Amino acid sequence: MRNRIADLFNIDFPIIQGGMVWTSGWRLASAVSNNGGLGVIGAGSMYPDVLREHIQKCKKATSKSFAVNVPMLYPDIEKLMDIIIEENVKIVITSAGNPKTWTSILKDNGITVVHVVSSLKFALKAQEAGVDAIVAEGFEAGGHNGRDETTTLVLIPAVREKITIPLIAAGGIATGKAMLAAMVLGADGVQVGSRFVASEEASNHIDFKKMVVNSQEGDTQLTLKELAPVRLIKNKFYREVQSAYQKGATTEELKSLLGRGRAKKGMFLGDLEDGELEIGQVSALIHDIKPASQIIEEMISEFNQRKQELSKW
Repeated sequence: MRNRIADLFNIDFPIIQGGMVWTSGWRLASAVSNNGGLGVIGAGSMYPDVLREHIQKCKKATSKSFAVNVPMLYPDIEKLMDIIIEENVKIVITSAGNPKTWTSILKDNGITVVHVVSSLKFALKAQEAGVDAIVAEGFEAGGHNGRDETTTLVLIPAVREKITIPLIAAGGIATGKAMLAAMVLGADGVQVGSRFVASEEASNHIDFKKMVVNSQEGDTQLTLKELAPVRLIKNKFYREVQSAYQKGATTEELKSLLGRGRAKKGMFLGDLEDGELEIGQVSALIHDIKPASQIIEEMISEFNQRKQELSKW
C-alpha cells in the first residue's frame, strides 16, 4: 500500500502506532514495525536512561523503521533529544509544544520530523516550521488533547485543504473502516492509539486493558482543560475532579488533586480507582486484547474489503 506516508517512513502500511505514555515501549513499537506499520516509543513517561534502553532494545527486535514520540513539555527534553540523536533514531514525532524549537535541529541530524496538532492554526505553524508531516488529532482521541474540541471528521478536511505536506489522521481510528474514512477525507495515513492499548505487547497494566475492552459509549470525557486537556475513563479519580469543579476549585487546587504519578498509578500499575486512565472515545468499539500483528492484519483486511464494496457504488 504505497503512498506519501508509506514512502516517507519506508513502511508497508500507512498505520502509525500512537506514542502513548506507560503503553508504548519497545515491545509494542517493534511488533508494529515488524508487521508493516510504524511503531512508536512513547518517551513522555521515560527517564532519559530508560528511553535509551528502549531504543536499543527496539533496534535489536526489528530491522524496520520506528519512531520516538517526544512531548515537548517534558522537563529534561534536551537529554531526550541528545539520546535520540546519539542513537541515530530516524523518525521523531513531537507534540505538546512549538515545533520551531526542535525541528531544524532534528532535521540537521538527518531525522524525519512529524508534529501532532489539534487545529488548523497549529497545522499551518507546523508546516511553516519545516516538519515533514503532520498528525492532526481530533477531539475523540484519548490522552492529552486540544482545547478547541474539533472532531476528526471536521479537522482532517480542514487541514488537508490548507497544507501541502503529508497528513496523518488521529482520533477515533481503530478499524479499517475508520482508516478508509480518514483517507477519503484527505489523510495520507492514520495514527492508532487506543486500539494498541488493548494489545498483548502494550506495556500498560492488564487490568487497564480489561477496563478498556469493557468500556461503553459515554464512559470517557475530556477534562482538566485549565491544566492540559485530557480524555479519561470516568472512575473515582475523574469523579473527584468533577466534584472539585462543582466546588469552584482553582487551578492550583486542581494541580494538587492531580498530584504526581497519577497516570502511572492508573495505566501502568493498574489502580483503576485512584489512577488517571487515558483512553479515546473509540474504546467503546474495542472488545478484545490481541497481538499487534492481528490488529494490523484485521485493519488492512477490513480497509480493502470496504474499499472494494464502496467501489461497486
